[in-house]
Amino acid sequence: MACQKPETETLPYYNSPDLTPHWYTKSQLKTIQRHTIGHFQFTDQSGKCISDKYIKDKIYIANFFFTICPSICPTMTQNLLTVQEAFKNDREIVLLSHSVMPATDSVAQLKKYAERWKIDSRQWHLLTGDKTQIYRLARQAYFAEKEIGLQKDNKGFLHTENAFLIDKKGYIRGVYNATLPLDIENMIQDIKLLKAEGV
Repeated sequence: MACQKPETETLPYYNSPDLTPHWYTKSQLKTIQRHTIGHFQFTDQSGKCISDKYIKDKIYIANFFFTICPSICPTMTQNLLTVQEAFKNDREIVLLSHSVMPATDSVAQLKKYAERWKIDSRQWHLLTGDKTQIYRLARQAYFAEKEIGLQKDNKGFLHTENAFLIDKKGYIRGVYNATLPLDIENMIQDIKLLKAEGV
């Protein structure tokens, strides 16, 4: 059960693979079960273990990429640098970029990529790990390829321009095309809204 978009500015919730936004009243939020990202654990470009516990009580952006990508990934990285810059002194905001080619993207490879793009490893984590877990997380937790992704296994290559805004409780609160500067600007404004919500 979802209500119409309210007059006041608040961010929706995304609970299903079709990525339809739902706005709820405060009373509905007390009773309605919403989709959460759940448990994960990967390794970043510094060799640090990054898990759902590590980002507990933080707002974060998640996306999927690979370091040798010749097409959308460099554009996404360039655009997400705008987000890093907008919140560079804010330790409440984190970026998580999951490699969809973890066999190629070792910790050393991710570190080189981070250095090349001037990624701040304190705030932006490039993640590698078990491919099956990454693909399951992308398709079943983030709905990265909408409904079609639920029908695929890790043999079907994952490539998406989508980036996701996750609140402190693990709910999806925004979906953006990370190749578009306008969507990145919207993302930055939505992060500010989410911070104002205090949840």
